[in-house]
Amino acid sequence: MSYPKIPPDLQPIIDFHGHLCPGLVLGYRAAKAGMKRIHAMRSKDEELVAIVENDSCAVDAIQFMTGCTFGKGNFFFRDHGKHVYTLALRPHGRGVRVSLKGDVFREEERDERIEQILSMDEKELFDVQDVTVDLPQQARIHTSVPCSRCGEPVMETRVMEKDGKGYCIPCYHELP
Repeated sequence: MSYPKIPPDLQPIIDFHGHLCPGLVLGYRAAKAGMKRIHAMRSKDEELVAIVENDSCAVDAIQFMTGCTFGKGNFFFRDHGKHVYTLALRPHGRGVRVSLKGDVFREEERDERIEQILSMDEKELFDVQDVTVDLPQQARIHTSVPCSRCGEPVMETRVMEKDGKGYCIPCYHELP
């Protein structure tokens, strides 16, 4: 099967992800729809926040296009198993929720599904709703302290204490 012309802004996402697949194209389309709706640019710092509700290939496209990452503290994963992507702007939380419409795919073949996602009208593919999101504070850098058992540095906010000693989470759960 030959795909429709790959949009120029999709190719770097394919390169980042490693291959072209339906999930990646779905995330690409969701990010475009959301960013267009709230007039957002790719996040250089934490001005844009992304909340994803699955851990599929689509999420790589969301990260790449939005510039939101776990490391910057503006990317959040909620394991709901749904193709729902919420983008919001700091500081006011004005955002958009982009959700895949139920049973939109007519084709089962991978290549046909990719072509379908690339060519479908956005309104057929997604429900796009304006939302206001209660955003967490911007990311803070925390001091690391050594775990009393393994000695590895652990972020102070994640230390678990027992008998006056601080442990990383895995070591804490292995204690008698």
